[in-house]
Amino acid sequence: MAAALTALAAAASVQAAGSGARWEYQGKAGTAHWGELAPDFSACRQGKAQSPVDIRADRASSTGTPAPIGFGYRASAADIVNNGHTVQVDLADGGGIDVAGSNYRLVQFHFHTPSEEAVNGKRYPLVAHLAHKNDAGDLAVVAVLFKRGRDNAALAPVFASLPATAGEKRAAAAEFDADSLLPAQRAYYGYMGSLTTPPCSEGVRWHILKQPVEVSAGQLAAFRKLYRMNARPVQPLNGRVIVVNR
Repeated sequence: MAAALTALAAAASVQAAGSGARWEYQGKAGTAHWGELAPDFSACRQGKAQSPVDIRADRASSTGTPAPIGFGYRASAADIVNNGHTVQVDLADGGGIDVAGSNYRLVQFHFHTPSEEAVNGKRYPLVAHLAHKNDAGDLAVVAVLFKRGRDNAALAPVFASLPATAGEKRAAAAEFDADSLLPAQRAYYGYMGSLTTPPCSEGVRWHILKQPVEVSAGQLAAFRKLYRMNARPVQPLNGRVIVVNR
């Protein structure tokens, strides 16, 4: 997941890099070099609580089991944006979540292929990161994993209007309710991590929903025509504990 806290607050984008330095997923500006591209990207190299991670389910702690996420999404006007690193859906008033005693407003969601987070070493073909911000400016992300299967009806109106070029924005034809993206079961793995794109700022609450939903081969191919691979490698846990809400 991804982008400067100030950029998220000001521009509702978790993909925007605050310094303006160009970054990519491969090559000389790729993931291995992010920490060298700009001074404010230093956390990408030096941070000790970076995301994504490989979630080893058999090692997840159930001690002090975290409370369920309180989902309160609602239908909202939406813009579909190709920001040069992913396709992102900006929501005008999409509701939010209650977690850890705080309300976080849903700002946007975007996609990575393959999934950035792994579960027991397995990466799924696609993930949606739902990015939220509370009144204090803290960030929380809900990750929805996608496995290959049938057409995903919730994705249909988004993937039918994928902007083909970087910087292109299209208004969604109808309001979008992010609740339609979620699986029936809302149990999750939780940990403290970072943005998954520069500047890799830490202090982000992560919630990876355990139950995947389906995406068809055609839908996956449509996204991969634009972004064949836009996932950061998994990062060391460095002693962090992953908790599980069952």
